[in-house]
Amino acid sequence: MTIDVSVERVIPLPPERVAEYAMDWRHDAEWTQGIRTAELTREADAGGFGVDAEITRTAFFLGRRIDYVLRVAAYEPPRLLDMISVAGPMPMHVTYAFEPDARGTRARIRVRGGEGGFYRLAAPLLARQVRSSLRKDLRDLEQRLIGR
Repeated sequence: MTIDVSVERVIPLPPERVAEYAMDWRHDAEWTQGIRTAELTREADAGGFGVDAEITRTAFFLGRRIDYVLRVAAYEPPRLLDMISVAGPMPMHVTYAFEPDARGTRARIRVRGGEGGFYRLAAPLLARQVRSSLRKDLRDLEQRLIGR
């Protein structure tokens, strides 16, 4: 893959509280850069949200509208949410991880993707933009949760 970006931030709250909010797709547009809408378009086999559920997101990145679908590959609250794109302009793998830290929760987001063509050529620019967006995501997540 041509892009592999990971950012982390310690949020001064317990992992259960951070993960409960961050792993709930209904909050995606509130704290995730560029996302305008998120919709559960396929429930997990057991119903609701979980492994094999699909979330359809509409986002804006670098001035372009992007519609994509993420399928949940792993769901282990409050520790891990791993999603892989199954429809959209580029292959993408998004992982949210939350672990206890002496100061609260170490929240991590990793995005991998962008194989081929334009994405291979634009990888350095895209990686910088993705890193900046993910840092803002974690900042906004913290602000949303502690009400600053």
